Amino acid sequence: MSRETGATRRLWKFHGGVHPPQHKEISTTLPVSAARMPARLVLPLHQHIGEPAEPTVAKGEKVLKGQMIARPQGYVSAPVHAPTSGTIADIGDYPVPHPSGLSAACMVIEPDGEECWMERQPIEDYTTLPPSELRNLIREAGIVGLGGAGFPAYIKYNPGHQKAIQTLILNGVECEPFITCDDMLMREAPGDIIGGLRVIQHALQARECLIAIEDNKPQAIAALRQAVAGYDDIEVVEVPTLYPQGSEKQLIKVLTGKEVPADGLALNIGVVCANVGTAAAVHRAINRGEPLISRYVTITGSAVGAPRNLDVLLGTPMRDLIEECDGDLGRIERLIMGGPMMGFALHRHDLPVIKTTNCILAATAKDLPPQRPELPCIRCGACADVCPVNLLPQQLYWYSKHHNLDKVQEYDLFDCIECGCCSYVCPSNIPLVQYFRYAKGDIWTQEREKEKSDIARRRHEFRQLRIEREKAERLAKRNRKKSALKADTAMAERDKKKAEIQAAIARTQARRQAAMKEAEKRRKSFGKEARGPMDETPQQPDNASDNERKE
Repeated sequence: MSRETGATRRLWKFHGGVHPPQHKEISTTLPVSAARMPARLVLPLHQHIGEPAEPTVAKGEKVLKGQMIARPQGYVSAPVHAPTSGTIADIGDYPVPHPSGLSAACMVIEPDGEECWMERQPIEDYTTLPPSELRNLIREAGIVGLGGAGFPAYIKYNPGHQKAIQTLILNGVECEPFITCDDMLMREAPGDIIGGLRVIQHALQARECLIAIEDNKPQAIAALRQAVAGYDDIEVVEVPTLYPQGSEKQLIKVLTGKEVPADGLALNIGVVCANVGTAAAVHRAINRGEPLISRYVTITGSAVGAPRNLDVLLGTPMRDLIEECDGDLGRIERLIMGGPMMGFALHRHDLPVIKTTNCILAATAKDLPPQRPELPCIRCGACADVCPVNLLPQQLYWYSKHHNLDKVQEYDLFDCIECGCCSYVCPSNIPLVQYFRYAKGDIWTQEREKEKSDIARRRHEFRQLRIEREKAERLAKRNRKKSALKADTAMAERDKKKAEIQAAIARTQARRQAAMKEAEKRRKSFGKEARGPMDETPQQPDNASDNERKE
């Protein structure tokens, strides 16, 4: 039976949470339209978690709309595609939207105005493809999580051989104040969301799908329920409005009652979460053959005359969007990418829209009052009451402030999702999240230094082993040479002695033969002298008779 209401599903609660003013209605009065084409598009090579992409085209080269212009490096990476046709004007460092305010490698495209697409290859029937091939297509399309994290989607949709996915959750909660891009997407393109949901479900082989939407979005709820009519395994679930219910672990707890282990993933309990914007991007990639080159962005705040949502090409300067929505750059007191709770301040107006840009908040003092002076902690415990992860922010604050990095880790600092609830309710105006981020940064720096030290130590030990090995090899070589030399010397000595013996024998034999000859010579000489000349008897003829010889 198709589930068209969420009334039959039991919902759970997570600890804490707050109800900040929403300010959402100001940007939902106008329909979504495509943003104007800028004079140039600046595309950072690093728009996601993981390694930056690597350019595949050169400066001056012509590119087509949708063409891959930077390929992923490594496993956790995503490619970058040209949002329009044009020319690569430059490849170099440009300012990017980041809390540091630093520059990074970017590719600059000058549009030619022709909007000439590359050859698109939609998949006629994705159900005939194995899940692994679907994930590869999602990766080639450059899709990352569009809810803000920016994690490459294809990795998240790979549960592995040992994990069975029971539930796929599509996150349409959008609990952060001011942001309405997901709300407007659900209102205006529910078919795209469901199309992507079915693709992701096939890639995961998930048994059921839940679409979670907060109850302050009735139009989105109605549009999605109409879109899922007839699907027995998809349910649209209306959840109470509470920040930060859109966080993955909290949403899983609300919908399923399951808790993701502190050091684990949602995959470990058979659940996968995806943002509705990500699902729509998957639909365009698989069913239309279009990579991720644009997204819905909320342009809002009191410095904007006509707050609304625009379908924006990636790389578009934020200044152009603010001006298109009748914004006054001079009135902006704080320019924030994201919402007031988890977004971060930008240092200039000409920064480009990237894949994780869901909102541009051009705020004045009316939206975000100036930060009040920080006062001493009064130990009221309000921060612990609202923490959705059930931490002790007060203790984390003390240890972070005094740089006791071992203690903050004992109090599970890295379980903090930096939602800002603790800072929001603190009566002493302590920027708790800033302390926690600083402590995390110190720990990461310490870990990197330790890793470098360990690498240096291992290299030193390896070098010492190599030196000892080479020393031993040289010593063994010398010993072999010495042994060979000794053997050669001994053999030479033996040969010499043998030769000397042979020479001595030869000399002895020669002397003996000489002595024998001398003796024979003397003997003969002595016999002649003893007989004399008269004593010589004339020889008789051989044929003389014996009597004649006697006579």
